[in-house]
Amino acid sequence: MIMKTSMRTSLFLILTVFSLFCSAHEGENFVADDMLANMKPGDKAALLMVHFGTTHDDTRAQTIDAINAKAKAAFPELEFREAYTSRIIIRRLKARGIDKATPLDVLLRLRSEGYTHVIIQSTNIIDGVEMESLRRDVESVLPFFKQIRVGTPLFYSVEDCEEVTAILEKRFGTPANGKKNAKEHIVLVGHGTYTPSTAMYGQIDYMLKADGRTNFHVGTIEGYPTFETMSAQLKAAKAKSVTLVPLMFVAGDHAKNDIAGDWKEALEKEGYTVNTRLEGLGQVPEIQDIFIEHIRFGLKHRMLGIMEKKAAYAAGKEVK
Repeated sequence: MIMKTSMRTSLFLILTVFSLFCSAHEGENFVADDMLANMKPGDKAALLMVHFGTTHDDTRAQTIDAINAKAKAAFPELEFREAYTSRIIIRRLKARGIDKATPLDVLLRLRSEGYTHVIIQSTNIIDGVEMESLRRDVESVLPFFKQIRVGTPLFYSVEDCEEVTAILEKRFGTPANGKKNAKEHIVLVGHGTYTPSTAMYGQIDYMLKADGRTNFHVGTIEGYPTFETMSAQLKAAKAKSVTLVPLMFVAGDHAKNDIAGDWKEALEKEGYTVNTRLEGLGQVPEIQDIFIEHIRFGLKHRMLGIMEKKAAYAAGKEVK
């Protein structure tokens, strides 16, 4: 009994200490664990960058290709691979002679080539259905690898969101002359989702305004906040001039059709002067750097399973 209590106490203390070094992600979800340092002779490690994808060559070069190049340069010790999650985009690109593989296909190929450890980083904005799909692919091949880690999306921790909102304000809220123009309202348009993770867009909107960026507004095409929600905010602020900006990694179909098309036309009908700045988040160097840091963090930390956390909580209660 004494030994069991001692073991539980030790586990609780270890997790508590680890949590002190993991403040980059809230909720004590990670513990320090260096994946590369723990590899054995003969093990092989790879970095898999996962993108939703785009059929637009211009934005792909500025976003996906750009962050791929940055990741290769940042982690030369890792074999680099790339995957797209959108089957429709993969099919359309294949018809043009451009081959892109799914995450599952790449993982199986890596295993056949003898890779034992994989760090996966997606360029998803939120932890939504695309991340869920990616994790399911990973679960299906876990027995074939010694370890696979999946990095977090752009908006994950509170610290991530605070950093991104500051970047957005600096990049889109300050004109070339360096003087802020409170009369110009910036509308950040995200894709959105039907799952609860759409709440992240509302959080970003709240954080922007809480920091005094009251001329920033967030809307989504397929989630919440809606176009109507965003429009009501513009009316309440008595806005006259609006700039639409994609809150998306690439400026592809949604940016060129929904944002520069439908949203722009709808706002113009409401009497606003509407400008568009079709720039994907992926072409912002500071945003790219956040994803690179997520990879670096993932190599040094592993995510705690819920049962591990429950064991620690239970041990803590017994110790008390």
